[in-house]
Amino acid sequence: MSGVALERLQLQHEVDQLNAAYAAALDEKRFDAWPEFFLEDGRYTLQARENFDRGLPLALMDLESQGMMKDRVYGITQTIYHGPYYTRHVISPAQVLDVEGDVVNAQAHYAVFRTRPAGVSEVYNVGRYVDQIVRTPEGLRFRSRLCVYDSEMILNSLIYPV
Repeated sequence: MSGVALERLQLQHEVDQLNAAYAAALDEKRFDAWPEFFLEDGRYTLQARENFDRGLPLALMDLESQGMMKDRVYGITQTIYHGPYYTRHVISPAQVLDVEGDVVNAQAHYAVFRTRPAGVSEVYNVGRYVDQIVRTPEGLRFRSRLCVYDSEMILNSLIYPV
Protein backbone atom coordinates (compact mmCIF):
# COMPACT_ATOMS: atom_id res chain seq x y z
CA MET A 1 0.00 0.00 0.00
CA SER A 2 1.40 3.40 -0.95
CA GLY A 3 2.14 6.17 1.52
CA VAL A 4 -0.74 8.26 0.14
CA ALA A 5 -3.16 5.36 0.58
CA LEU A 6 -1.98 4.83 4.17
CA GLU A 7 -2.40 8.54 4.95
CA ARG A 8 -5.92 8.45 3.49
CA LEU A 9 -6.78 5.34 5.54
CA GLN A 10 -5.43 7.01 8.71
CA LEU A 11 -7.50 10.13 8.00
CA GLN A 12 -10.60 7.98 7.43
CA HIS A 13 -9.99 6.33 10.82
CA GLU A 14 -9.54 9.68 12.57
CA VAL A 15 -12.78 11.06 11.10
CA ASP A 16 -14.65 7.89 12.12
CA GLN A 17 -13.25 8.23 15.66
CA LEU A 18 -14.38 11.87 15.77
CA ASN A 19 -17.89 10.79 14.77
CA ALA A 20 -17.88 7.96 17.33
CA ALA A 21 -16.83 10.32 20.14
CA TYR A 22 -19.44 12.88 19.03
CA ALA A 23 -22.21 10.25 19.10
CA ALA A 24 -21.09 8.90 22.47
CA ALA A 25 -21.12 12.36 24.05
CA LEU A 26 -24.69 12.99 22.86
CA ASP A 27 -26.00 9.51 23.67
CA GLU A 28 -24.46 9.69 27.15
CA LYS A 29 -26.02 13.15 27.63
CA ARG A 30 -22.64 14.81 28.10
CA PHE A 31 -24.00 17.92 26.43
CA ASP A 32 -21.34 20.21 27.92
CA ALA A 33 -18.80 18.31 25.79
CA TRP A 34 -20.74 18.85 22.54
CA PRO A 35 -19.49 22.40 21.70
CA GLU A 36 -15.89 21.24 22.19
CA PHE A 37 -16.14 19.15 19.03
CA PHE A 38 -16.25 22.44 17.10
CA LEU A 39 -13.85 25.30 16.49
CA GLU A 40 -14.61 28.49 18.46
CA ASP A 41 -16.32 29.92 15.36
CA GLY A 42 -17.65 26.52 14.28
CA ARG A 43 -21.10 26.15 12.81
CA TYR A 44 -23.82 23.58 13.47
CA THR A 45 -26.77 23.54 11.09
CA LEU A 46 -29.78 21.26 10.91
CA GLN A 47 -31.55 21.56 7.56
CA ALA A 48 -34.26 19.65 5.73
CA ARG A 49 -33.12 17.78 2.65
CA GLU A 50 -35.72 19.58 0.55
CA ASN A 51 -34.20 22.99 1.40
CA PHE A 52 -30.65 21.69 0.98
CA ASP A 53 -31.39 20.20 -2.44
CA ARG A 54 -33.01 23.42 -3.62
CA GLY A 55 -30.21 25.64 -2.29
CA LEU A 56 -32.60 27.37 0.11
CA PRO A 57 -31.02 28.74 3.31
CA LEU A 58 -33.89 28.02 5.75
CA ALA A 59 -32.74 25.67 8.51
CA LEU A 60 -34.42 24.28 11.60
CA MET A 61 -31.36 25.20 13.66
CA ASP A 62 -28.30 27.26 12.73
CA LEU A 63 -25.73 27.90 15.45
CA GLU A 64 -22.79 30.04 14.34
CA SER A 65 -20.31 29.61 17.20
CA GLN A 66 -19.39 27.60 20.27
CA GLY A 67 -21.06 30.36 22.29
CA MET A 68 -24.39 29.73 20.57
CA MET A 69 -23.93 25.99 21.12
CA LYS A 70 -23.25 26.58 24.82
CA ASP A 71 -26.48 28.62 25.00
CA ARG A 72 -28.30 25.66 23.45
CA VAL A 73 -26.73 23.31 26.01
CA TYR A 74 -27.90 25.64 28.80
CA GLY A 75 -31.41 25.49 27.37
CA ILE A 76 -31.33 21.70 27.10
CA THR A 77 -30.03 21.18 30.61
CA GLN A 78 -31.59 24.07 32.53
CA THR A 79 -34.71 25.54 30.94
CA ILE A 80 -36.43 23.25 28.41
CA TYR A 81 -38.98 20.92 29.97
CA HIS A 82 -39.80 17.71 28.11
CA GLY A 83 -40.53 14.08 28.76
CA PRO A 84 -37.27 12.20 29.24
CA TYR A 85 -35.85 10.08 26.46
CA TYR A 86 -32.60 8.47 25.40
CA THR A 87 -30.97 8.75 22.00
CA ARG A 88 -28.76 6.33 20.13
CA HIS A 89 -26.78 7.51 17.11
CA VAL A 90 -25.75 5.04 14.44
CA ILE A 91 -23.24 6.61 12.05
CA SER A 92 -21.87 5.06 8.87
CA PRO A 93 -18.17 5.08 8.10
CA ALA A 94 -17.23 8.51 6.82
CA GLN A 95 -16.57 9.22 3.20
CA VAL A 96 -13.60 11.58 2.90
CA LEU A 97 -14.52 13.64 -0.14
CA ASP A 98 -11.37 15.72 -0.40
CA VAL A 99 -8.72 17.58 1.52
CA GLU A 100 -8.10 21.27 0.82
CA GLY A 101 -5.09 22.46 2.81
CA ASP A 102 -5.96 21.83 6.45
CA VAL A 103 -9.69 21.30 5.77
CA VAL A 104 -11.14 17.82 5.34
CA ASN A 105 -14.48 17.64 3.55
CA ALA A 106 -16.34 14.51 4.56
CA GLN A 107 -19.79 13.10 4.90
CA ALA A 108 -21.42 10.24 6.78
CA HIS A 109 -24.94 8.91 7.04
CA TYR A 110 -26.70 8.82 10.39
CA ALA A 111 -29.80 7.47 12.08
CA VAL A 112 -30.88 8.64 15.51
CA PHE A 113 -33.25 6.50 17.54
CA ARG A 114 -35.26 7.74 20.50
CA THR A 115 -36.36 5.60 23.43
CA ARG A 116 -38.57 6.82 26.22
CA PRO A 117 -38.14 5.08 29.60
CA ALA A 118 -40.49 2.08 29.70
CA GLY A 119 -41.29 2.78 26.05
CA VAL A 120 -40.36 1.46 22.64
CA SER A 121 -37.58 2.73 20.43
CA GLU A 122 -38.51 4.77 17.36
CA VAL A 123 -36.64 6.36 14.50
CA TYR A 124 -36.16 9.98 15.48
CA ASN A 125 -34.08 11.51 12.69
CA VAL A 126 -32.25 10.15 9.65
CA GLY A 127 -29.95 11.91 7.21
CA ARG A 128 -26.36 12.71 6.48
CA TYR A 129 -23.64 14.86 7.98
CA VAL A 130 -21.83 17.15 5.56
CA ASP A 131 -18.70 18.21 7.41
CA GLN A 132 -15.74 20.52 7.15
CA ILE A 133 -13.14 19.29 9.63
CA VAL A 134 -9.88 20.94 10.67
CA ARG A 135 -6.86 19.41 12.41
CA THR A 136 -5.97 21.36 15.58
CA PRO A 137 -3.39 20.73 18.33
CA GLU A 138 -6.28 19.16 20.32
CA GLY A 139 -7.24 16.85 17.42
CA LEU A 140 -9.85 17.07 14.70
CA ARG A 141 -12.59 19.69 15.16
CA PHE A 142 -15.60 20.61 13.07
CA ARG A 143 -15.43 23.91 11.24
CA SER A 144 -18.98 23.13 10.22
CA ARG A 145 -21.41 20.26 10.61
CA LEU A 146 -24.44 20.41 8.38
CA CYS A 147 -27.03 17.80 9.31
CA VAL A 148 -29.23 17.27 6.26
CA TYR A 149 -32.21 15.32 7.53
CA ASP A 150 -34.43 13.21 5.29
CA SER A 151 -37.42 13.13 7.60
CA GLU A 152 -40.16 15.48 6.48
CA MET A 153 -41.49 15.67 10.01
CA ILE A 154 -39.57 15.63 13.24
CA LEU A 155 -41.24 13.84 16.13
CA ASN A 156 -42.57 16.40 18.64
CA SER A 157 -39.71 18.85 18.82
CA LEU A 158 -35.99 18.69 18.34
CA ILE A 159 -34.32 19.19 21.68
CA TYR A 160 -30.98 17.36 21.64
CA PRO A 161 -28.41 17.90 18.88
CA VAL A 162 -28.45 15.34 16.08
